[in-house]
Amino acid sequence: MIEARGLTKRYGDKTAVRDLSFSVKSGIVTGFLGPNGAGKSTTMRMILGLDSPSSGSATVNGRAYAAHSAPPHEVGALLEAKAIHTGRTAYNHLLALAATTGIPRSRVDQVIDLVGLRDVARKRAGGFSLGMGQRLGIASALLGDPHTLILDEPVNGLDPEGVRWVRTLMRTRDELNAMGSQVRDELVEVGCELHRPVSGGIRQQQCVQRAGATTSSAQRAASAPPRQRT
Repeated sequence: MIEARGLTKRYGDKTAVRDLSFSVKSGIVTGFLGPNGAGKSTTMRMILGLDSPSSGSATVNGRAYAAHSAPPHEVGALLEAKAIHTGRTAYNHLLALAATTGIPRSRVDQVIDLVGLRDVARKRAGGFSLGMGQRLGIASALLGDPHTLILDEPVNGLDPEGVRWVRTLMRTRDELNAMGSQVRDELVEVGCELHRPVSGGIRQQQCVQRAGATTSSAQRAASAPPRQRT
């Protein structure tokens, strides 16, 4: 479970996130929706301990991310797909991550096959297309076989086959919490139970889709903000 309580982040006189509270229960796909600058990525960074909140708290499965003895087994995250050593191959990038977190080499091969990068695993990641970079980022997130996934715009740059694959991944891994920052229609297609719009740092919450609802019924039920790209 992911929980935020009164989460606020200020940068000087700018408030990126203001008094944001929510809970994401196990097995529920939850999405953040909002325009650029709304605070979606900042919220994800605070959950992962990459940014310290000005006030409030964020926990994953009852603890702050850094307090877990094996964080990659609790949370896997994709925030920036290009945050890689461009001179390393995809295989060596994942192998380095595994070696520093006690994950066996066999798991590297598993996630490479899972995300469909076997044919390019020995090529330098710096030459990857945006879509292949996204797949490598998702492989990194899955490496620790985590209980929770946090994915920021996971289908960005993917071809139609890749988009379908991400949708299937998020629908079928029922044990995971997953949070994505995407346009409204994509969140509905992925099967989000809740959209939590964030706008100007102000708390908003709106129920869009319940488990088992069809996409069409979810769209009819929603009175969410107009479609907008993050």
